[in-house]
Amino acid sequence: MIEPFTAPSTTPSRHDPITVADCTVVIPTYNERENIELLLTRILEYPRFRVLVVDDNSPDGTGQHVATLAQHEPRLAVLSRPEKLGLGTAYIAGFRWALATGAQFIFEMDADFSHDPSYLPQLLAAAETCYDLVLGSRYVRGGGTTDWGFLRQCISRGGNLYAGMILGLPIADSTGGFRCYRRTVLETINLNTVRSNGYSFQIEMVYRTLRAGFRIGEIPIIFPDRRVGKSKMSRRIVIEALINVWRLRLGLM
Repeated sequence: MIEPFTAPSTTPSRHDPITVADCTVVIPTYNERENIELLLTRILEYPRFRVLVVDDNSPDGTGQHVATLAQHEPRLAVLSRPEKLGLGTAYIAGFRWALATGAQFIFEMDADFSHDPSYLPQLLAAAETCYDLVLGSRYVRGGGTTDWGFLRQCISRGGNLYAGMILGLPIADSTGGFRCYRRTVLETINLNTVRSNGYSFQIEMVYRTLRAGFRIGEIPIIFPDRRVGKSKMSRRIVIEALINVWRLRLGLM
């Protein structure tokens, strides 16, 4: 098991006088207008961070709202896609944008406040000092979930055990979507070969990162249920994950 990372006392705060925005947070959105503005405000309090919102033509106008905000904030951008194309392709598009615009550290993050922006400096500190990929983990010591029902707990923990056993992953939480990549990881992995498009995308990226010889660490996070809006989890996404884990194991992806 990979030991959880303890952030040093020099973890940067939102008030540090750093002017180079070398960290990009990629946030896929679909109908997240109720959450997005406050979330962006919280992230952009940290001077080293900029944000790319990848919006799949949200009916509630999330993309248009972010585009309006971006007119007044140079560290904010939106990538608008014509329709709902899936989580995996949203992140791949965001990774390519981040690499093309010079990001040294690329983050994944949900838009629903299940991922607390206050953990961003800890993820960054671990990536700068120890690891090539840092995972915000619910299942290492100090991590956890709140407001989850029994069935959701079983699906989440069972999914991690299932992926870990089949793929031999020494990871407590390979399905979580709050993480930080060093630039070199995404440059080394052939993003054209990534096939998962639902939540198995997170498992596939962990697997490919380990196979490429990079170091992965985990930091504990508390993961609450979303504040508002509806979960994007579906039966189809769960089935895709079950199948894709075996496809990875058999070298079919």
